Amino acid sequence: MQDIYQTRLRILQGAIILAALALLFKCFQIQIIDTSYQQQQSYRQALTLYPSRGLLYDRNDSLLIYNLPTYDILATYETVRRANIDTALFCELLGIDRATFVKNMEKDWSDRRFSKRKPITFMSRLRADSLAILQEHLYNFPGFELHSRNSRGYPVTVGAHALGYISEVNPEQIKASEGIYKRGDYIGISGLEQAYEAQLRGTKGKKQVLKDKWGKIKGSYKEGSQDVPAISGCDLITSIDLNLQRYAEELMQNKRGAVVVIQPSTGEILAMVSAPNYNPQLLTVDQERQKAYLELVRDSSRPLFNRALQAKYPPGSIFKPVLAAIALQEGVLQPDRGMGCAGGFVMGSLRVGCHGHAPTHDVGAAIQYSCNNYFCQTYREMVNLYGYDFPAKGMQLLSEHLEAFGLGRKLGIDIGGEASGNIPTVDYFNRRYGEGRWRFSHSVSIGIGQGELEVTPLQMANMAAIIANRGYYYTPHFAKELKGDTSNTLARFKKKHYTKVHPRHFEAVIDGMRRVILSGTGRRAHIEDISVCGKTGTVENVHGKDHSTFIAFAPMEKPEIVVAVYVENGGYGSTYGAPISSLIIEKHLRGHIESPQRQLLEKMMLEADLVSPTHIP
Repeated sequence: MQDIYQTRLRILQGAIILAALALLFKCFQIQIIDTSYQQQQSYRQALTLYPSRGLLYDRNDSLLIYNLPTYDILATYETVRRANIDTALFCELLGIDRATFVKNMEKDWSDRRFSKRKPITFMSRLRADSLAILQEHLYNFPGFELHSRNSRGYPVTVGAHALGYISEVNPEQIKASEGIYKRGDYIGISGLEQAYEAQLRGTKGKKQVLKDKWGKIKGSYKEGSQDVPAISGCDLITSIDLNLQRYAEELMQNKRGAVVVIQPSTGEILAMVSAPNYNPQLLTVDQERQKAYLELVRDSSRPLFNRALQAKYPPGSIFKPVLAAIALQEGVLQPDRGMGCAGGFVMGSLRVGCHGHAPTHDVGAAIQYSCNNYFCQTYREMVNLYGYDFPAKGMQLLSEHLEAFGLGRKLGIDIGGEASGNIPTVDYFNRRYGEGRWRFSHSVSIGIGQGELEVTPLQMANMAAIIANRGYYYTPHFAKELKGDTSNTLARFKKKHYTKVHPRHFEAVIDGMRRVILSGTGRRAHIEDISVCGKTGTVENVHGKDHSTFIAFAPMEKPEIVVAVYVENGGYGSTYGAPISSLIIEKHLRGHIESPQRQLLEKMMLEADLVSPTHIP
């Protein structure tokens, strides 16, 4: 009897063990081997993985723009409603009131973009430091989740116009992108951020997750087998010299105008300043960006206006070396041609005054002393090259030369907003005066860089680069290298663009520009042991004080740097344009300002204030 009992006990124990093992196996199968049951109790959601946007560096690997983590708070309406969360505590942690909470939760549910069962954006562009406390308590608020994004940070506060900024895409940009962007994404709006958006933005990824009924992530769907990783954007090495950019901006403080600095052997832009400037950190993507942007837009000094690319100025006398080179090519001038000057150019009732100077016995001296008579006469002979009654033919030839110098058209710099400027054309004069009814006298002021002639500071710098290179230039650009990019995007910046002037004709022009520095109108730009070549310009301004401008390059034989400076209401070209240009040249070539006299000049330029109410232009 006892044996039977023991046998039954063993059978029962065995059955219990087998049942337990079967139960354990089933649990293992459901939870580990076969996730279908888990998936039945959860729902799947695809999360977008945002790539790291490419970083921007200067030519010496100093960081210009980095990624700054920001967060969007996403909310699933139905989950929040059913969870009955502590709304007061949630608002307290975020620093918002009840009205803001309700406003942010309510959407136009008839709009197909929104669903009560899918996450919506509750708040966006929040910094990590403002969410630290919320993150610790987020588990108490089912239906809410944080979604990380990358905004932009600026370790330095210079180069705003060149670097540009990013902002949230608008509906038109979403539609035009053919699926690349969706609501809430960011896109480059200006500067290099916009120009190289395709390379900087990277490629989004996807992550499939399982969430419980409260919206909490329980794990990956199918162990991540269907996930697609994000691909980071390309880093951009720019041509900007950070130290030179900072120095040029300091020199242009409390002034209006522009500075463009180019390496003539490559076309790389070392610095570009538009003054007044603004701090790029103001347009970082956060809650305060819109307010800061509106303040910049309303600022009467127009800090968002990029004068280096968009302002169209008469070049004044800095145009004379270009006209001289063209006239030498066409045989209007010979290097040793002299010309008298009795106080200006006079023809009948037409008179263009000139300042007193020594005799202009050759082209170099005419540039050295900036003789108005010499260049008005040169312009006259250029336009009348085919006869007094056929100015259109001469004007057409001149226009073609000027276009080859990059004037009257966009150069193709790699940031947006570039203006084309204006050069005299036959069509223009035919429209204004009637075909066959105009002569050179209708436009003689063009010979001294005034009248209908308008150029941008970028074009001024490019003019100087052409002279420094003896007849050619590379398209000015900021992008030096796109790391990891295989699209050959930067190939166009390797091509030389030639003028119609033979290299030999630039020697007389360069000789004159050297004389400008040694004993002409640009003596304040002289630097001991550095052979600077330059040309001053004093641009007439009917609305106030004249504008000061200057172009220069150095060293004379193997130029490493070209500078163009335009200071509005700065007076003579020698007053501000020449000193600022030479200081930038010395800073670049030496790394410092050497002599006590030059240091005093630097102090004067740094402290000069041309925009305060006490300054009367």
